[in-house]
Amino acid sequence: MNNVPERRTAAALAARRSRTDTALLRVHESIARIQREKAQVNVAAVARRANVSSTFLYANPEARAAIATAMAEAGDRRSRLLVEQDDEREATWRERALNAEDALKAAQGEILAPRTRIGELLGKIRDLQAEWTEEAIQRITTENTTLKQRVRQLTTDNRTLDERLTAARSNLRFQDRRVADLEARVTGPEPLA
Repeated sequence: MNNVPERRTAAALAARRSRTDTALLRVHESIARIQREKAQVNVAAVARRANVSSTFLYANPEARAAIATAMAEAGDRRSRLLVEQDDEREATWRERALNAEDALKAAQGEILAPRTRIGELLGKIRDLQAEWTEEAIQRITTENTTLKQRVRQLTTDNRTLDERLTAARSNLRFQDRRVADLEARVTGPEPLA
């Protein structure tokens, strides 16, 4: 007679073990499916998809470890993705800043050339002023006015490019601070949700 309760207890334990193993299998399959879908792995999502309770997931060490591992992997992937995106943005801003600096140097070169030309023409006018006709003086005066307008335009362009360079440098500093903040967040502990 004592043998019957022991068999029932053993059968109940075997059934419970079987249900637990089945539930664990569903948990592992749910985690794999969530990862394939690139969705966020958390206790609620796994419990819903595996059709188990959150209590089971917290109480069962194997289920809890599987979720923790999946969440850590997802965090690592997310961190790498954020770092890659920030590196990409930073490279874009750095490239823009370098382009603005190149354009600024080119504009300064373009400004210097007309100024040099104006100086040469003014020197020639003084040297040859007695020999020149009114028509030649008028032509040179017109050329001088045109060159002065070109210098004003190039100066304005230079100022615009200088402002763009300043803005690009400011944006680069902002991106550097953002990267530092994201790196600080990435290295911080993630709570088990």
